[in-house]
Amino acid sequence: MPLTACIAVAFVSALVARLSAPRLRHPGWVLASIPAALFVAFLWLGAGIEGTAAVTERIEWVPALGVALDFRLDGFSLLFCLLITGIGALVTIYAGAYFAEKPRDKGARFLALILLFMAAMLGTLLSDNLIGLYVFWELTSLVSFLLIGFDSQQLAARKAALQSLIVTAGGGLCLFAAILLTGSALGTFTLSEVVARGGELTASPLAPAILVLLCLGAFTKSAQVPFHFWLPNAMQAPTPASAYLHSATMVKLGVYLLARFDQAFAGMPAFGTTLVVFGTATLLVGGLRAMMQSGFKGVLAQSTVGSLGLLVLLIGLGGETAAVATVGFILAHALYKAALFFCAGNAIHATGRTQITQMSGLGARLPMTALAAALAAVSMAGLPPMVGFISKELVFEAQLADTASAIAVALAVLGNAAFVMIALLSAIDPFWKRRQSPSEVHHDETPGLVAGPLVLAGLGLLFGLFPALVAHSLVVPAASALAGRPIEASFYLWHGFTPMLALSAAVVALGAVLYAIWPRIHWRLGEWPPLVALLGDRGYFRVFDGLLDLAGRSTRLLQNGDQRAYTATVVAATLVLLAAGLVAASPGFSVDLDLSDLRIAPVAVLVFMVIGAVAATRTRSLLAAMVCVGVVGFGSALVFLLNGAPDLALTQFSVEVLVVVILTALLLRIPLRPASTRTTGEKGFDVVLAGGFGLLVFGALAAMTAVPFDPRLSAFFAAASYPEAWGRNVVNVILVDFRAIDTLGEIAVVCFAALGAWSLLSRTRRRGGAR
Repeated sequence: MPLTACIAVAFVSALVARLSAPRLRHPGWVLASIPAALFVAFLWLGAGIEGTAAVTERIEWVPALGVALDFRLDGFSLLFCLLITGIGALVTIYAGAYFAEKPRDKGARFLALILLFMAAMLGTLLSDNLIGLYVFWELTSLVSFLLIGFDSQQLAARKAALQSLIVTAGGGLCLFAAILLTGSALGTFTLSEVVARGGELTASPLAPAILVLLCLGAFTKSAQVPFHFWLPNAMQAPTPASAYLHSATMVKLGVYLLARFDQAFAGMPAFGTTLVVFGTATLLVGGLRAMMQSGFKGVLAQSTVGSLGLLVLLIGLGGETAAVATVGFILAHALYKAALFFCAGNAIHATGRTQITQMSGLGARLPMTALAAALAAVSMAGLPPMVGFISKELVFEAQLADTASAIAVALAVLGNAAFVMIALLSAIDPFWKRRQSPSEVHHDETPGLVAGPLVLAGLGLLFGLFPALVAHSLVVPAASALAGRPIEASFYLWHGFTPMLALSAAVVALGAVLYAIWPRIHWRLGEWPPLVALLGDRGYFRVFDGLLDLAGRSTRLLQNGDQRAYTATVVAATLVLLAAGLVAASPGFSVDLDLSDLRIAPVAVLVFMVIGAVAATRTRSLLAAMVCVGVVGFGSALVFLLNGAPDLALTQFSVEVLVVVILTALLLRIPLRPASTRTTGEKGFDVVLAGGFGLLVFGALAAMTAVPFDPRLSAFFAAASYPEAWGRNVVNVILVDFRAIDTLGEIAVVCFAALGAWSLLSRTRRRGGAR
């Protein structure tokens, strides 16, 4: 199946889900067949990918601008595609069971959004054209907004959805600017070509701006400090969406983008340093905020923030070992984090409670969930024989290979210890810790609710015991794609007694200590105002409220209800721009005042128009002013007629008659002699604006007439009108064929104006009849 077909099937599946789910008895199991089929298709497509090889396809999108839909599947994108479709199938099954007791239409909407989100993710990951990547990138933000705010009747869900959209869409604009600058610097938007020409990119004077904008786009998407706050708030989404967003999908897009550009910016030391600094800070902030939480999903969300920081740190390190560690951690994190979110959802769904401190003794009633949580927690803690143990050792090996300082390694140990604490909290407290009484269970386990966590936790165990299953087929190709060259990866369970094993043991010991003291300190940390203000979203709301206040002030200043002020502002701005243009052209500016070709008839009509214009400004009667303005319009038609343009004259006559009749009919509905509302100073300002505008127009026209006439355009229309448009009337051909869209727009404006006037007159007539 071609790559484009896979993406098309994914998008169509969302429509299929929306239409068919309400009619299906078990929609989750049925619709999961679509992402499962895509999973098999990607396995088949990626079977021959080794080293840096890739499968590519191209579809012309906007050839005139050199924009094409390029799709590319290499080892790294294959890893993500398999995680997205595989976990997507399990999420679909879980969502069907999760919404089994809800109205069918609600479940159908959610399933459609999940599959649409999967399609947008696949499009982003497979796009080799940066413009196409950006389109899919923004689509993920829009669909995640709908998923986070799915329970729209809840204020918290709406606020969290808006926050996520503002942060990620704002970062998306930065990314788009980086893409445009990259295209300007290299003359291409093809991602693989940009990576191959990294030396040219870093040598460009635009490189610093591209680097900053790219990091902003990636950091907002992957919740790096200082944009870390939106991701935990996104837990307002239903649990299936949380499991999907936090495991292998949207939140890792920023990581994916940074990893893709790692080779391109290899020549800029600032790139790696920036990623290491912000990644480490995010790792620590995620761990600290996890200790401040007591909500089951909230604790897991904070661990996701820390995990994303660890991935950004690894990308910043660079090198073959870091590439392998990045791939290994992405795989392990996707498996255990999705499984733990499923388990959290089962516990919340069964008890109706969200806080870990409110749950106890669930292991007896939810045995399969407790088993899956235990296996996933062991992997998250980095204990053998889980795949998480392999990935954690690779993380420390990458740091040691990069000769990281002792402080950097210690910070990484501290951050990973928070993962151990979270793993123990997730596996022990809700299921096996005894409090005053076991939690009351309202909903038992069903196959749809336990299939996902059991499969994912089981895979974590299977890949840990038999890492060869994924080492050469998935990990090595993905790491090679990141490194840009074929590499060998030591992806196996036991490396012997090494410094990495000692660091892992230190992580586990420190994590156990943090778990032991968590009940006594988490509420104190969570209620300490300075810490909450520093690490929370208070800064976001200050900026947000400040922008709303600025918008309100601007609206009150600019939208004051005075139409004359609006008109004066527009005219004054136009006057300034025209004056600036004339001043800029002053060296070549000349005026032709030769009156040898002066004709009496046009002059008489123009004098007549001037008299009408002056009369319109002097009369106090609105009806008389309308007639005088009409004189100006009809005079323009006469000027066209005297200069050999009867078609334009007829058009001007028609439009002027329509305008005069409509406006006169409206004026008859209001007082014909309204009281003057303009002060003497305002009238003087109007006179200055009108006089200045007239002088500038006169100067511009006089300057244009002084320039020798260039007949090439006229000759082109005269020569092309009949052969290309089959019309002998050149003016008609220009209006109807060469300027067809422009003319259509003008006709539409007149029609809309007529419809609006007719609507107003009809409403006035009905009101008059009612009286």
